[in-house]
Amino acid sequence: MKKNGVVIFILVLSVFAAITNEMGIVGVLPQITEKFQITTSQAGILVSIFALVVALFGPFVTLIVSGFNRKGSLLFIMFILTIANTVNAYSSSFGLTLLFRIIPALFLALLISLAISVAVKLAPSEQKGKASAKVFAGVTLGLVLGVPVTSLLADQFSLQTAFLFCASVSAVSFLGIAFFMPTMPVEEKLSYGKQFSILGKLPVWLNLLTVMFVFATMFSVYSYFAEYVTQISHVQGAWISILLMLFGLFGLVGNFLFSNLLQKNLVRTVMLYPFIYLIVYGFINFAGTYTIPMIVLIFVWGTVHSGGLIISQTWLSTETVDAPEFGNSLYMSFSNFGITIGSSLAGWFISQFGTGSLLLSGMLFAILAALTIVLKLSLFRNISLENHSY
Repeated sequence: MKKNGVVIFILVLSVFAAITNEMGIVGVLPQITEKFQITTSQAGILVSIFALVVALFGPFVTLIVSGFNRKGSLLFIMFILTIANTVNAYSSSFGLTLLFRIIPALFLALLISLAISVAVKLAPSEQKGKASAKVFAGVTLGLVLGVPVTSLLADQFSLQTAFLFCASVSAVSFLGIAFFMPTMPVEEKLSYGKQFSILGKLPVWLNLLTVMFVFATMFSVYSYFAEYVTQISHVQGAWISILLMLFGLFGLVGNFLFSNLLQKNLVRTVMLYPFIYLIVYGFINFAGTYTIPMIVLIFVWGTVHSGGLIISQTWLSTETVDAPEFGNSLYMSFSNFGITIGSSLAGWFISQFGTGSLLLSGMLFAILAALTIVLKLSLFRNISLENHSY
């Protein structure tokens, strides 16, 4: 039992490493633009291309590897993450850096799906829900600690140090899996047809669109956090890392807050979430040019931001109970589609209208998220009220 707890901790660390690898780039975009002498929107490709690869290939990679030994698959993924970050630490070419962002992105959805399934398998029956929640906590920790830590390391030391930090965490996870995780061959593999069958349900597609638009709402602005607070709010140097850390710490509060709200009334919480984000972006749009008010708003923003993770995942999982691992990969796929279109449109807004226009893209996606939720509830209200009540 104690050893299983250690394995679950290692799985959380592995997810933390993967999310830090994906999103840590957000906190170092200024250093990326300076190192490679490129524009902010060009540097933003490092965010959007990673998300696009996850979105396009994640579910298919998960299906193909679904019959492989889980320990071997996890070791392979953590090895790839270690090598990719090590290469990027010493890369002097933007093209090479882009390539070694793409390679690990192929396996992110697989990692999340495997981590959840292994954690649930190892946990006692009465704690399986908590085990799954712990793995998802690795995602939150990646945003809470991974992004600001990489930003701080890049600011205080170098961009190379930030990448080596990501490589080190991945290497530690690799060793933990190698020494502590038991071999885990797949005992009963679901047929491809059974897993794909959930895609024949319209409610699933509507919830997937909601996931996509919620993440686009969140990351269209957050992807350019460092750029926005530097140019618009006049925050410089180590203060960017501090604000990212505070953003993440209040994200933990938001994770707890929205988790409780979901338990009380899932439908109402999901419906209100896009409108809450609209209000937050509206306040930032008016007060973001003032440093002190912006710092206060970052606390609120971080609280609301992290709620999108648990809200969108819970909303989708109610429709994918017949194929949970494939459902998890679809969640990762469409959430990353959201990050891709969100960061891409935001980059276009910046290039065309300046950094100050960034919030408009986030507000647009919040409206789209609200529309998909209303459409789902309008078409399937009786089913929604039956399945989504706690």
